[in-house]
Amino acid sequence: MSSSFHTLAAFLLLSFFIASTADFSKDVDITWGDQRAVVTNNGQQLSLSLDKTSGSGFQSKQEFLFGRFDMKIKLVPGNSAGTVAAYYLSSQGPLHDEIDMEFLGNLSGQPYTLHTNVYAQGKGNREQQFHLWFDPTTDFHTYSILWNPQQIMFYVDGALIRVFRNHESSGVPYPSKQAMRMYSSLWDAEDWATQGGRVKTDWTKAPFTASFRDVSINGCVWTGSSSSCGPSTSGWMNQAAVTSDLQKMEWVQKNYMIYNYCNDAQRFPQGLPTECSLS
Repeated sequence: MSSSFHTLAAFLLLSFFIASTADFSKDVDITWGDQRAVVTNNGQQLSLSLDKTSGSGFQSKQEFLFGRFDMKIKLVPGNSAGTVAAYYLSSQGPLHDEIDMEFLGNLSGQPYTLHTNVYAQGKGNREQQFHLWFDPTTDFHTYSILWNPQQIMFYVDGALIRVFRNHESSGVPYPSKQAMRMYSSLWDAEDWATQGGRVKTDWTKAPFTASFRDVSINGCVWTGSSSSCGPSTSGWMNQAAVTSDLQKMEWVQKNYMIYNYCNDAQRFPQGLPTECSLS
């Protein structure tokens, strides 16, 4: 990897991620897993564990209608086959909106798969999947979702990997009207997560543990009937991908994308989804 890529990534980290961090002990609720979810380091770090009985998870106390969400995650090391560490935004109900980053475990020595998806009005099927260009189990890396009225942007360590644009004017549903919470969880999905379910979870390796820290939420808080945006909203509310972002996304997608629904004509015999033909 070129030194220029590292330099640009370092610049992006400085420019994008200067924001106050939330406190896991005050700003999130542990929603399931009991003692499998543990807050440490004065509220700055949280670990989730999975065993054969249960996984674990947490959610933000507040709901948001648009925002930027950054979190550092260190994934399950070793043989993580069958496990899924999820980091996502979601509303509730059968016509819910959702923005997904899911990390699908694998056998030791095999790469994780980063699974991304966007649901709008209960409809998903907009998956893009990537391998990562580093080992996500040896250290913390920053994963980000920027959601504004114009587009949704997914970042890994400051590198843009995916953009889903608002094409409501062309009849494409977009998450623009439902407030969402931020969620994370660690759970067992051995029936599909690793190599299509062919590789099962090795429970002799349990408990499996993923760690989360330095969560930063800069969003418009939903109060039940309206949203309240802070003074720093302008930094992300109108943000669009610039040329350097798009160049980096092109590099990531060329070298590390392993699935794109917009290239899967067999899956959509009646024609690819509308947004696939729009810029």
